[in-house]
Amino acid sequence: MSYLLIVDDEEASSRTLKLYFERKGLEVDCAISAEQGMEMIIQRQPKVVISDIRMPGRGGLSLLADLHIRYPDIPVIMITAFHDMDSTVSAMRGGAIDYVPKPIDLDELEKAVDKALSIYNSSDEGGAIELDSEEVTSGIIGQSSAMNDLFKAIGLFSRSRVPVLIQGETGTGKSLAASVIHTASGDSQLPFVMVDCTSVDEVEIGALLSGSLGKEAPAGNGAYGGLAALSGGGTLYLENIQTLSLQVQGKLLRFFEGGIIGSGHQTDLTVQLPRIIASSSADLIMEIKEGNFREDLYYALSPFAVVIPPLRERSEDIPKLVEHQLAVINKNLDEGIRRVSSDAMEILCAYSWPGNVGQLTNMLTKAAIIAPGDTITGAQVSEELAAAEHLAGENGTGPLADKSLKELEREHIQRVLGETGWHKGRACKILGISRPRLERRIDEYGFTRDS
Repeated sequence: MSYLLIVDDEEASSRTLKLYFERKGLEVDCAISAEQGMEMIIQRQPKVVISDIRMPGRGGLSLLADLHIRYPDIPVIMITAFHDMDSTVSAMRGGAIDYVPKPIDLDELEKAVDKALSIYNSSDEGGAIELDSEEVTSGIIGQSSAMNDLFKAIGLFSRSRVPVLIQGETGTGKSLAASVIHTASGDSQLPFVMVDCTSVDEVEIGALLSGSLGKEAPAGNGAYGGLAALSGGGTLYLENIQTLSLQVQGKLLRFFEGGIIGSGHQTDLTVQLPRIIASSSADLIMEIKEGNFREDLYYALSPFAVVIPPLRERSEDIPKLVEHQLAVINKNLDEGIRRVSSDAMEILCAYSWPGNVGQLTNMLTKAAIIAPGDTITGAQVSEELAAAEHLAGENGTGPLADKSLKELEREHIQRVLGETGWHKGRACKILGISRPRLERRIDEYGFTRDS
């Protein structure tokens, strides 16, 4: 039988709650002060504590703070007749799992108690996954065969300074892979400069690549400036390369030819050229076939090429990823998550993660912040994922079965353009398509800013 302790100086209110929860099958005791309550907790630890905030002598927030340190696994629900913002914020910040104002709505309090019991039982279960370490490791996390192949490739790539092309879905960790390649290479002491092609204006990136900051450099200009100079012989990482227009792709190709291949526009050989790493969330071979990406640039970018697998294809890596991400969250956000319940981990491993590691990190961050104790539970994970699915459904505009693929594509592109304020670079990144393809779809569907 679950044991519940009520700490409240109003004895009539405590008796009412005691009778109510005893009828629900719980064993209930009452204390009339925080001091008495702590003595009873020391003698017999309850599964849930309900405590008033304002009591003579020691207050409920002080009891909450003490419990959070001495008995962090016991969920605490705060109640008070003095309902205000400061009390609510203090209670939730102090680690309470819920806050119910007086006069008490018994249905609301019962839901809070059910939630608290679920949390306690999850933290007490034998299958809960404990975080092995609070240390934050660097690099890519994974033990699957697919990730082992990726690690081998990175080791090979780091031996040379030739360009590398990294492909993979959004959220798979392409930027991290680029950084790891740089760190493992002989250029690790030199700068690593990342440029997101979706966030830089086309004219600007074209000028920077050609070595001119304020205007276009003359054709064939061998002056090595702009982004190349900033990287100082280190690594220049071009993220979302698929969003570049064909015109800028041509300038990037000339960048290769002038500084690396040598075509009559050779730069000063005393200048150490940067190593180029590029990434794309779109299939560039398909983009080439559709006329959206230059084939010659593709081959210039990909002497070495690697595809990072999506998270759904390496679910065996999820437990280690969860442990790593929670260690990062605990450190960066000063959280105290120590375990993940077994049912929560089962749900995490079974989910398809369309947003990959990025979505997993986002979900874990929210779960850690709102977790009332030190455990992330299955109920919590289910709630967060259901909210994500609901949001994805709300972003749609009608039943999928009633629409053709063309209609779905049209609606999706129009919605993304609207949400990005018609920033075509960011729209390309979200849609996972090249800029030429986006331009063609805009013309084909007759989109305007006002449509």
